[in-house]
Amino acid sequence: MPEIAILYDRSETDELGIKFTAEEMGIELGYIPFHKVSVRFGRTGFNYRSLGKNLTGDLTAIQVVLNRAQSKNRRLYAATILEAVGKHLVNPYSVESICASKVRCLLAFHGRGIRTPVTVYVPCNVKEVRPGGGFVDNTRDVAQLIEDQLGKGCVVLKVDGGTHGKGVSLVEGRAELEAALGEVTPSVINPSGVVAQELVPKWFYDLRIVVSKERGRGFVCAPTAMARGGFKDFRTNTYLGNMVFRVTLPEAVRREAVRAGEALSPGAEVGVIALDAMPYIEDTSAYDERVLRSMFDALEEPFRRVMKAKDDPSKKIAFRDYTRRVEEAYGTFMSSEPYLGVQAVIQDSLDRNAGSLVFHEGNSCPDFWE
Repeated sequence: MPEIAILYDRSETDELGIKFTAEEMGIELGYIPFHKVSVRFGRTGFNYRSLGKNLTGDLTAIQVVLNRAQSKNRRLYAATILEAVGKHLVNPYSVESICASKVRCLLAFHGRGIRTPVTVYVPCNVKEVRPGGGFVDNTRDVAQLIEDQLGKGCVVLKVDGGTHGKGVSLVEGRAELEAALGEVTPSVINPSGVVAQELVPKWFYDLRIVVSKERGRGFVCAPTAMARGGFKDFRTNTYLGNMVFRVTLPEAVRREAVRAGEALSPGAEVGVIALDAMPYIEDTSAYDERVLRSMFDALEEPFRRVMKAKDDPSKKIAFRDYTRRVEEAYGTFMSSEPYLGVQAVIQDSLDRNAGSLVFHEGNSCPDFWE
């Protein structure tokens, strides 16, 4: 059994990419299932089983685990279990715990003096069940607390443990705020209270920056990052249809990203974290937005071909061919004149606003392609 393994509940293209890359590098990579398994522990010791196999012996031989469970809560459980039996994790539980919560991430940044969006956390649930039946409606009180702190303009409401832009809404004014609060309920991804933020004037894009740490060394920041951009929605997440562009990070941004990685990884020996950050751009007068929007329009078809290649239903059967087709589609997209035009605008605006970047989240399970 290999000493290094990847844990996941279902294999997607990210996991296939990791395994493919390990194979190319000559690394023997094992597999730990984390779906239909049972974990027994107590006075009789530790036992890890799938439906058809006792995996305890296999797990004993593994020393290092890459935790790729799909949800934040499942990664927390996986990290707790594996660290309890002496395994080294990428990322460890301490990192997973902070990254599982937007509030914890932002407080970790704040504690290190890292610039973040102005954020308000109200621990009170909008509707609370009465012990004797019925419920208390706290909508007006919660709205007033948010309004007192952020003012009466645009406010972004978020769920504490959400991903892919889910549960994020933009409201303006008291009526819209109270209506949106009526949709906020306790859940697995929003266990308690309400998270609200100022609307950062990021123009049309944000950044996904990857930082990593090897044992015995400090964090390093990848020199390039992914800019996620478009004018379709104030949320620039790629799951909502926004396009992606490669950008070179200014040295000031890389230094701050290293500090952000350190803030999310106190005491961690190793780590790989994707940071979400936004440039604070209040003045766009140096650019012609009409030309910029026309370039996005021209990119619709080449980017549609990228997404079609990525959605190929045969991708898990013929992964090498799938990867080649995706890379070819991206190559066509990235070599086009409109792409280069948008990329130049992003690069220039980022260089101009490198000192005003705000960090708003850390992801402990970044997409392999990033």
